[in-house]
Amino acid sequence: MIKILLKEIVVTIITIEARVVLWKYKPRIIAITGSVGKTGTKEAVCTVLRSKFFIWCSPKSFNSEIGVPLAVMGLSNAWGSVCGWFSVFSEGLALIFLKNHYPKLLVIEVGTDRPGDIQTITRWLHPDVVVFTRFGNVPVHVEFFDSREALLAEKSFLVTAVRPGGTLILNADDPEVLSLREKGKHAASSLTFGFGSGADVRGSHLEIFYSNDGEIPLGVRAKIDHAGRMFPLKINGTIGMQYGMVALAAFATGIASKINAVDILNALEGFAIPQGRQKLIPGIRGSLVIDDSYNSSPVAVWAALDSLKALKVGGRKIVVLGDMLELGKESANEHRKVGEKIKEFCDIFVTVGPRAETMWEEALKSGMDTEHARHFKDAYEARAYLKNAIQPKDVMLVKGSQSMRLERIVEHIMAEPELASELLVRQEKEWKSRP
Repeated sequence: MIKILLKEIVVTIITIEARVVLWKYKPRIIAITGSVGKTGTKEAVCTVLRSKFFIWCSPKSFNSEIGVPLAVMGLSNAWGSVCGWFSVFSEGLALIFLKNHYPKLLVIEVGTDRPGDIQTITRWLHPDVVVFTRFGNVPVHVEFFDSREALLAEKSFLVTAVRPGGTLILNADDPEVLSLREKGKHAASSLTFGFGSGADVRGSHLEIFYSNDGEIPLGVRAKIDHAGRMFPLKINGTIGMQYGMVALAAFATGIASKINAVDILNALEGFAIPQGRQKLIPGIRGSLVIDDSYNSSPVAVWAALDSLKALKVGGRKIVVLGDMLELGKESANEHRKVGEKIKEFCDIFVTVGPRAETMWEEALKSGMDTEHARHFKDAYEARAYLKNAIQPKDVMLVKGSQSMRLERIVEHIMAEPELASELLVRQEKEWKSRP
């Protein structure tokens, strides 16, 4: 009870400070939401805009009732430290009462865990540009909503909050996202992106590219068609085909911000894949790890598996999947669906966690044997098995919801664990101290 009260006090204070900061400095705000790809899109958008403007960008996944005000003020989360929060409050006051070099442009990620989250934020956050990524058939966090339609309605509050004369940037390949254009009544314009024929910024020829010898995957590439011109796109450091869509969203945002198309593409070539989001990391014994350990949902799992299926490898394909959380009544069925089809995507299948056990059971029913399909209760057990099982040229996809802490597996099987603090998610002291 005391923790809840203290959290409410913190949220109230930093929200008031953030509102005053916005009133004082009046920055242009680009807000990004969706059920899949928010953080990757946010980072790509920031990469493009940073090449031309002085901006502040939401750190990591600061997209909640605490994260958004902190992102507005460019401050860090003090977690459970009372002294730390007093320092945050003081820095917020300094922004308000002292002269500061505050940016003209903010890029803010906005998410929701429960009903009312985004509606509350949009009472004071009014973006100039809203980017909506993708919704998905069974989106993450649906557990806390009556239906997926209720979750979509919650996310649509951001679209209705766009300033008069603002811009909507919408995924044209997702009909539900595209339909939100009608709700943005204040928006003066809209720009769509996708791989379908009707998108304003249209992608095509999406594929993985390799080193000159054809053995090492280096990234993904595609072509972008906009305003009658074709442009080559290259994203390094991932095999995630969804980064094609991320790049299209960033390209559209750059165009809406009056940046030259060639400059946008040059910026995207230097885009660093966010930690834990299909980032390529060298593994032990000459293997390769696809670190997708940040979070998980059905749509994200299938996207990751499709990317892995398209990958040419010299060794085996190993898939490590943890529980997909916050799916509510859809949980058992969605885990079962993955297990039924997993044999099509890998040679070895490893599951972690009580919900993921359903995937393992279905994999066995679908023809995988116990030598090639293994289940473990937690990341510690799984990583001990994997460290012995990995062979040269194996490729491992590691993906699970945040609470499964599968980054602990990646740290154990990466070739240079001393780089964990730089390459992996949840390396802060507060996370490392958790069981």
